[in-house]
Amino acid sequence: MVALSQSSAAGVLALLFDPEPLLKQYALKSLNSLVPQFWAEISEHIALIESLYESEELPQEAHDQAALLASKVYYYLGEYDEALSFALGAGSAFEADSRTPGTEEYVETVVSKAIDRYIQSRTAEQAGDGKIDPRLQGIIEGIFRRCIEDGEFRQAIGIALESRRLDVIKHIYEQTQDTSLLSYAMEAVLDTAFPLAYRDQVLKFLFPLFPAPTSEAKSPHVYSLTRILVTLNSPEMTINFLNTLVPEQKLLAYQFAFDLVEGGSQDYLEAIRKGLPEGNEESKPIYDQLRKILLGQESIKLYLEFLKRNNKVDMLILKNTKDALEPRSSIYHTALTLQNAFMHAGTTSDVFLRENLEWLALANNWSKFSAAAAIGVIHKGHFQESMNILGPYLPAQGAESSTGSTAYSEGGALYALGLVNAGCGSGQEVENYLRNLLKNSASEVVQHGAALGLGVAGMGGKSAEAYDDLKQTLFTDSAVAGEAAGYAMGLIMLGTADQTSAEEMLTYARETQHEKIIRGLAIGLALIFYGRQEEADDMVKLLMAEKDPILRYGGVYTLALAYAGTSNNAAIRQLLHVAVSDTSDDVRRAAVTSLAFLLFKNPQQVPRIVQLLSESYNPHVRCGATLALGIACAGTGLQDAVDILEPMTRDSVDFVRQGALIALGMILVEQSEASSPSLASTRALYAKIVSDKHDDPMARFGAALGQGLIDAGGRNVTISLQSRAGSRNTSAIVGMVLFCQFWYWYPLAHCACLAFEPTGIIGLDENLKAPKFEFVSNARPSLFAYPSPMKPPKKEAVTKVATAVLSTTAKAKAREKRKAAAEGETMATDDKKDGDVEMKTGETSARNEDVSPISLTEGTSTPSKSRKSEPAFEKLSNFSRVTSAQLAYITFPPESRYQPVRVVSTRPPPTSSKDGKSPAAAALAAERSAGGGGILIMVDTRPGEEAEYIEFETQAAVPAAGAAPAAQNPPATTPGRHIALDENAPEADPPESFEYPFDNDT
Repeated sequence: MVALSQSSAAGVLALLFDPEPLLKQYALKSLNSLVPQFWAEISEHIALIESLYESEELPQEAHDQAALLASKVYYYLGEYDEALSFALGAGSAFEADSRTPGTEEYVETVVSKAIDRYIQSRTAEQAGDGKIDPRLQGIIEGIFRRCIEDGEFRQAIGIALESRRLDVIKHIYEQTQDTSLLSYAMEAVLDTAFPLAYRDQVLKFLFPLFPAPTSEAKSPHVYSLTRILVTLNSPEMTINFLNTLVPEQKLLAYQFAFDLVEGGSQDYLEAIRKGLPEGNEESKPIYDQLRKILLGQESIKLYLEFLKRNNKVDMLILKNTKDALEPRSSIYHTALTLQNAFMHAGTTSDVFLRENLEWLALANNWSKFSAAAAIGVIHKGHFQESMNILGPYLPAQGAESSTGSTAYSEGGALYALGLVNAGCGSGQEVENYLRNLLKNSASEVVQHGAALGLGVAGMGGKSAEAYDDLKQTLFTDSAVAGEAAGYAMGLIMLGTADQTSAEEMLTYARETQHEKIIRGLAIGLALIFYGRQEEADDMVKLLMAEKDPILRYGGVYTLALAYAGTSNNAAIRQLLHVAVSDTSDDVRRAAVTSLAFLLFKNPQQVPRIVQLLSESYNPHVRCGATLALGIACAGTGLQDAVDILEPMTRDSVDFVRQGALIALGMILVEQSEASSPSLASTRALYAKIVSDKHDDPMARFGAALGQGLIDAGGRNVTISLQSRAGSRNTSAIVGMVLFCQFWYWYPLAHCACLAFEPTGIIGLDENLKAPKFEFVSNARPSLFAYPSPMKPPKKEAVTKVATAVLSTTAKAKAREKRKAAAEGETMATDDKKDGDVEMKTGETSARNEDVSPISLTEGTSTPSKSRKSEPAFEKLSNFSRVTSAQLAYITFPPESRYQPVRVVSTRPPPTSSKDGKSPAAAALAAERSAGGGGILIMVDTRPGEEAEYIEFETQAAVPAAGAAPAAQNPPATTPGRHIALDENAPEADPPESFEYPFDNDT
């Protein structure tokens, strides 16, 4: 017999009016299962149900059933707060009902509201306002219990972090002893927008929970510990930690010191160096070595050596760009200057400048300034020889600065000096040198270079003297010098949130009439609030309400830098609102670009967020979208980003095309043709646009910069806004913000080199020497290979082609020959004198069969065979390039003499993805902060044997390529003729004779 379906709840509702308590209890229980169907009918009696809940006549079970019924009715009415309040009163009935099929959605909604209310109550309780409802506490404790029972530890940690229940995290760790859960908690609190004070509290709580690291265990949580120390910026805590490692784990202490240098600010590292103890006889050499590493100069020297040793710049690309771009045009001269600077960044190779002195001499005014500054990018990190390298272009000591064309090369050289000493100039001689020139120079161009150099060299040094000198330059109200002073003041006070400095800068920005100064100060203000999160909110609010669009532009960058890397939803929402509503195109463009600084830790999200903006009617918004994709997805080879950018390279507006071409260079840096299918087509596109004389100058400028970025640092660097440990890479973020200002001021594009991260494995022993050893990359060599160099066009010799003779002509000649023979005349047979040959139809058809170029290539090479024969791994030596995606494939053979003290990478090798993306690109896009690579301290497993070391090339400062031009004592107007010379080194031999490679020599 078929059961009849119920069409109304009226019968059961009538029982609620019955005086018998048992019938009321039965009705309440029955109605609970009928609510999903008849909630509208039941809702008319909600007042009665509430009165039954409050009635004292009914037993406790009926009370709970009435509360549950009321909660469900309010849930269906959309009154979730009321639903939660009654669910809390339902007690055990709610918990029993949560296991009933069909109630999942109701239970999930109520539980999520309970968690939200609990988080609010906990926050209020910690602030001293009110107490938590014990019934709510009971529900949350039940949630924690269930999560732990089901093994959903990460979910429990997430709720615990938001509700400030650190005891739950400790309980979970004690139960599981899984350090990856502690690392997850650390990442969760760092990469989402928790208040700074609470973030620091959590990190200080987590740090002692991690077990002590040892080099034998190769603890993967070494990266987490480094990240906590760098983020907390606490010298005392770091010193105490290093003291626990000395002397037993001295190699690990050295490793931590190198990792801290990579992420820590200059003043933090200086405080650690001063605070380290002297130590006893055993530990003194270890502490001395630590102080040496923490100075930061060891790391820079090693990376300089790595870049110089592995330089793979394709000079033919530069030559072709130089031949295609008109050197007398300022924009094209600057484009080639920047391309050469990026391609040779940190390699100390100025071969291109030496070989093209005539081109270099064509630079005028600010082009000359950029050309001189480019020497600083090329020699970035060569701080020991910086005064020597730039000597001929720096202002003469004691002499008054010249005001003519020489001032531009002098100003550029001072800016170059700052770039060479970037990240290690604070408190050094170079800072005093630049300050003196800033104060004593009369030329605003020289002051401009000195201010920019001082800012970059002393970044984050918080030097009050340097700040005051810059302030005095600003108060001269010179547009050129004042703009640079504004940027530099922000760089010196980077991340301090110093209210006095901020107020001074904002007041002056409102008073001055110069747009250049206002822009410099606006970005300077943004730099001051770098990483300060909610502390910057008042300044952002103030700047966003300004009438002057340049100050609103600064407000956008202030917001982006304050929440850099946090993916803060409120900040993203505000930027998206500005991007579609502001009246100024510049502000809208900046708002879209700034999304990259918030989201660079989640690059795979950016294409989805930016997709609609990339199709905006406003070209400035489209341009902002290109740079947002470029900066956030830099070095990932993310195909989703490339798919959005490729159509934008054909945009109707020139500066959108420029942005797309630059962004493609950033995304595809260090990609191989095997890992990124778009690489070859992008390189071909650059060459096509650069060589097309009818294309827009801005697009050609973008293509030249893209060529420089895609092959940056001799093809040995990536662009990354986070360090290997996963913390924010401060100098890279600042460098990219300044690079974005090239829209207004081309020389600032040089700051992109601050974001160049060398990618290699540099192994050192306990004496910080580089031994020779090999390790294995368990991937096909082609997956991470250098791009093959361009082949110069072949000069084909003109061969005389045999003249085709028609068969009718041949027959006629044969007839004449027979006729002459018959007449007895000896006729000269000159029919083959001209090499005439008869066309044979058989040969023709045979030739025509494989005329197709495709079949020709197929005939000559068999890619399938070569791919099969390619080995599945390759051996690499110390100081080899290892890209970010390749680190997951690196292993050190167990029998190898040298073993690293920490794991090379914390992520397993990726498997091939189903959507056709290369595993390398997919892995890199998914997880950029897995750590690894860089400078590795190695344990010598056979210390008794004699070690073989790598000889460093950068110790001798005289590259053999062009010492002779330096001896000619050239005029200072042609940067690049001079090179670093060691005063104590013997005189170099004259160069051998050579053939000049270019056609435009005089």
